[in-house]
Amino acid sequence: MSASARTTTGRSAGTGSACVALVRGINVGGRNAVRMAELIDAFRDADYDEVSTYLQSGNVLFRADAGPRELETEVEAMLERRLGVPLLVVIRSKDEFAATIDAAPAGHGSPDLRSDVIFLKHPLSAEEALSEFPELRDGVDAVAAGPGAIYFSRVAVLATKTRIQRLMAMPIFERMTMRSWRTCVRLHERLDGM
Repeated sequence: MSASARTTTGRSAGTGSACVALVRGINVGGRNAVRMAELIDAFRDADYDEVSTYLQSGNVLFRADAGPRELETEVEAMLERRLGVPLLVVIRSKDEFAATIDAAPAGHGSPDLRSDVIFLKHPLSAEEALSEFPELRDGVDAVAAGPGAIYFSRVAVLATKTRIQRLMAMPIFERMTMRSWRTCVRLHERLDGM
């Protein structure tokens, strides 16, 4: 079984609420290389249930009894102890993730766009984040606020003209993690199946 599909169960399978942890900055550009099996083991050893990963970019689905904000603190501390590097973790419950998917602007994820969701680390709000966004390119880039997230898209045929790299160089970006719309849809499906 591949690491992206691997699932392990903790002591009390099926308990707690379904959640997804979006771990920022692993396996990107050769930095913070982490095998998904290592992430699964870390979560399992911390007694989270129904742990699985999706892709190699730090998407961990699991069940837990605590709420998302409490879990963020717990998981960040656990991963730093386990991996020896501080990592930003954004956690959304199944319902919170569904609300983000449901609130997407019309056409977000359409074939003529390259669409992403930028998840914001609590307490950063979409309004505060957007107030610090750099000027994006008219006719190429589009942004919209969502629940705990910002929807970002660029016209596919003009994607090389995007100015999103400006945001990625700003300090505020350290309080965000981005996933493609396709990844978000798959995570939503997997959360629904838990």
